[in-house]
Amino acid sequence: MKNLSMMEAIREAMTKKMREDPTVFIMGEDVGAFGGCFGVTAGMFDEFGAERVRDTPISEGVIIGCAVGAAATGTRPIAELMFIDFVTVGADQLVNQAAKMRYMVGGKIKLPMVVRLPLGAGTRAAAQHSQSLEAWLAHIPGLKVVYPSCPNDAYGLMLKAIEDDNPVVFLEHKILYGVRGEVDENAKPIEFGKADIKREGKDLTVAATGRMVHEALKTAEELSKDGIEIEVFDPRTLFPFDKETLFKSIEKTNKLLIVSEENKRGSFAGEISAMVAEECFDNLDAPIKRLCAVNSPVPFSPVLEDYYVPNAEDIVKAVTTMF
Repeated sequence: MKNLSMMEAIREAMTKKMREDPTVFIMGEDVGAFGGCFGVTAGMFDEFGAERVRDTPISEGVIIGCAVGAAATGTRPIAELMFIDFVTVGADQLVNQAAKMRYMVGGKIKLPMVVRLPLGAGTRAAAQHSQSLEAWLAHIPGLKVVYPSCPNDAYGLMLKAIEDDNPVVFLEHKILYGVRGEVDENAKPIEFGKADIKREGKDLTVAATGRMVHEALKTAEELSKDGIEIEVFDPRTLFPFDKETLFKSIEKTNKLLIVSEENKRGSFAGEISAMVAEECFDNLDAPIKRLCAVNSPVPFSPVLEDYYVPNAEDIVKAVTTMF
């Protein structure tokens, strides 16, 4: 076991696969000698060189488009965009090419590519560099969407993402890059569609993603002092989604609060809510509740940004309304 930050865990997983497989390479803006916008690829250029840690022009359409072509012709590219916000610039290549190409040729090709997307608020980066757009991506058939919340999950899921023969969107919350935890470097890749119960409880299930998992765990510790035991469900992958584990948790607690950093309108939190309402309704003793970010662009003002994003205090307030 090694104690790693989430940034280091992602780097270790990519390095491991690049050492094992010469067809794996990284491409993106400043991923080379500079080490990436957030330092995730630091040191990899020195080991693997410019051919396998490739700096690209400032053109997200080019980055994703090149990854599609490279994947279709036999390599396993990892494409890094600086911010998830800029996936909009490469949307045609991701949505209309990567997500559909293997289907349209009847499975005659593989398309093993990973698109790494830093996301989320909290870095005072304002409206164009702080969004959580996971619902857009999970909506597209042909894309697998991965969203780890801790270093060990990031490590195991990245190994799996690189091995997968289909396009994988790998979401990395910027605030979590520095979060540290134990990582088993000998562990097998984590299968997609396998959620994790981060904390067991009997009174209410909180389904949370990314940074909100940590806020939910803070809430659970606080409420346990008052005798309320929250179960924290982390899906880890949005597609495929592990609804069986979620339903099992709800069968035990009979209540569900969904916490997400997305804008509430059109969020993936709404998809989870609909899924439970359609297939697990009889196990609910109270209406499903969603706690999400405000339906607004992400503010630049620190005070307003802190208000915009749900936190442990907000979760406590939401939980107390459900009893």
